[in-house]
Amino acid sequence: MRKNKKKGKILKTIIIIIIVTIIIWIIQEQYAENKIIEKDRNITVSIEDNNKKNTTNEIKQYPKEQIIDNFQGYEVCAKLEIPKISLETYVLSQYSAEALNISVTKFWGADPNRSGNFCIAGHNFINKNMFRNLKKLEIGDTLSVTDNTIGKVEYEIYKIEKVIPKDTSCLNQNTSNNKEVTLITCTNDSQKRIVVKAKEII
Repeated sequence: MRKNKKKGKILKTIIIIIIVTIIIWIIQEQYAENKIIEKDRNITVSIEDNNKKNTTNEIKQYPKEQIIDNFQGYEVCAKLEIPKISLETYVLSQYSAEALNISVTKFWGADPNRSGNFCIAGHNFINKNMFRNLKKLEIGDTLSVTDNTIGKVEYEIYKIEKVIPKDTSCLNQNTSNNKEVTLITCTNDSQKRIVVKAKEII
């Protein structure tokens, strides 16, 4: 009889140990699974946030204004307006020596009003549609670029500098997915370049 009781106690102890072990294992598995789910959720939220940031500029609605497609035989990609110096000019799509004699042109980078750095080059001729008066601009002045796809986007000047012709750093396209415009012209003696950089007003 005593032996049976002893065997019964041992059996109960073994069963209890097995049950406790199983419970601990289940708890550990659930904890690990919850950590994986939480990690996946955080990654998903992060991706969604990034996607929202990346598409913010494309979702925003801009005022629409139809601009001409052609100016004196050259294709037009945008219209540039700078109220401070009373400049309103068409930006020609293709850069060339001939085109620069007609108007300012796209020189490098993103298309008008797209994420990136839309670089515009122009002579400092006295013609009313050229960059003669860029030197009168100051940080904080505004300009706008209008195209037939996005619309009219407002920009604020945040940097003005003079650089040597070989310095091409102003053409950099690293804008953190924002819209920027860079205006480039020569100084009167053509020894340096005047560079005006502006970013979209959010």
